[in-house]
Amino acid sequence: REKDDRYKTWMPKFLMSKETKDRRKSSDDVERSIFKVKKINAEKSKKMEKEEKIFREMFLYDKEISVISTATAMCSIPSKRRADLPLTAGEQLDVIDVTEGSAVICRNSEGRYGYVLVEHLNFR
Repeated sequence: REKDDRYKTWMPKFLMSKETKDRRKSSDDVERSIFKVKKINAEKSKKMEKEEKIFREMFLYDKEISVISTATAMCSIPSKRRADLPLTAGEQLDVIDVTEGSAVICRNSEGRYGYVLVEHLNFR
């Protein structure tokens, strides 16, 4: 035990002030949310790896995946082909590679890859 803990007096919860209770609750919530985030990140990373594998097979992409820039989708567009990435207005996209023509290869927040026309993107 540390010195501070040794000199603390024990007090039932109903005699504690509200501020102390709130402070205690918030610290407990923070500790609990850390464990949830780790579990979610593990599931998300597995999904991202699966999406990356599918992307490499479909696009025959053997280069290292690096983000060139980020862009925001200006409008919502459903995908017409399997290789196209469906967009939602205001969605943040990572630009992975520039192709010949007016399309770029992008990745969305879910980890899906696909072609997006430059005219549908807003670069900041």
